[in-house]
Amino acid sequence: MPLTDLPLADLERYRPHLDEPDDLDDFWSTTLSAARAAGAAPVLAPVATPVRELVVEDLTFPGFAGDPVRAWVVRPRDPGPHACVVEYVGYNGGRGAPGEKLQWAAAGYVHVVMDTRGQGSGWGSGGHTPDPHGAGPSVPGFMTRGLESPETYYYRRVFTDAVRLVDAVRTLPFVDPDRIALTGASQGGGISIAATALAGDLVAACLPDVPFLCHFRRAVELTPELPFTEIARYLAVHRGSEETVFRTLSYFDGAVLARRARVPALFSVALMDAIVLPSTVYAAYNGYGGQDRSIEVYPWNGHEGGQVPHWIRQVDWLRSRL
Repeated sequence: MPLTDLPLADLERYRPHLDEPDDLDDFWSTTLSAARAAGAAPVLAPVATPVRELVVEDLTFPGFAGDPVRAWVVRPRDPGPHACVVEYVGYNGGRGAPGEKLQWAAAGYVHVVMDTRGQGSGWGSGGHTPDPHGAGPSVPGFMTRGLESPETYYYRRVFTDAVRLVDAVRTLPFVDPDRIALTGASQGGGISIAATALAGDLVAACLPDVPFLCHFRRAVELTPELPFTEIARYLAVHRGSEETVFRTLSYFDGAVLARRARVPALFSVALMDAIVLPSTVYAAYNGYGGQDRSIEVYPWNGHEGGQVPHWIRQVDWLRSRL
C-alpha cells in the first residue's frame, strides 16, 4: 500500500485556508441551547451480560431535539468517582452488544460508548438509536443527508448528541466531572474533536484517532474511497450545488472546530490511509487551539491506524493528565 498524501515534512507544516462561517458560534450556541431545553433526564438501567467483574449499564439520554439516544456505560465496581472516557464510534457502526468493549473500564475508567443515531448496520454488533428526522434527496449513506442547509444536516444532530452525552455523563455519581476525556476512531475521532470544541470546559482531554470529518474540501476532492465519495457523488448529480454544499459542511468541519478546543489532545494519523487522508488530519491537528497537543504517526498503516498499541499509548498519555 503506498503513501496516500503529502510527505511527512509537508504534513507537519500543512495549514490550509479553511472557510469559517461568520455565524458559526451563534449557530452552535443556539443549537445546543435548544437541545438542553428539550428532553427528559438521563436514565440508567441494568442490563443482562455475562460480564461479572465490571458493571455494565444501559444509558438513555436526551440528544438533539430531546430525542432519546442510547449508550453503554461500563465501569469498575468501586463506586468512585472515577475519570471517564466517552467514546464515539466509527462510520455506520453502533454501540454494539453490552459488555463488548471492556478495555477502558478494565484500566480503571468509566467507559461510555455512544450509539450514533441512525447508524449501526454496517459492521460490528449493531446499534439501537433511530434518527427520527427526515432529509431531502441524498446519496446512500449518511454524509449527504440534509446537506441542503446547516439546520437540516445530519451531523448537526450527531454533534449535538455528542455534547449532550457529556452533559449526561457529568451527572452520574460515579464519574468525576472534572476528569472526562473524549475519544473515538475515524468518524468517532471527528465527533470527539467537534464535541470537545463545543463542550468547552466541560471536558478535560481529547484523543481523536485517525479522525474523519475534517478539511471537507480537500477530502471530497481527493479521497478515493468511501464515505467522502458520497459527497462527490451527490455533487456529480446536483450540478451547481457546490457553493451550498461546502457552506453547509463548513459548520461541521473538524479542522475549523478544532481551533476552538483548548484541552490537551493526543491525535493519531496513518500515512497510508486512503479513507482519511493524512493532510485532513493534520489540518485539524496543526490548527488545534490547545497548546498541549501531540500526534502519533503510523507511517506503514492504513485506516486501521495503531490499534491496540495506540490504545496503550492513549492510556499512558491520559494517566499523565487525568
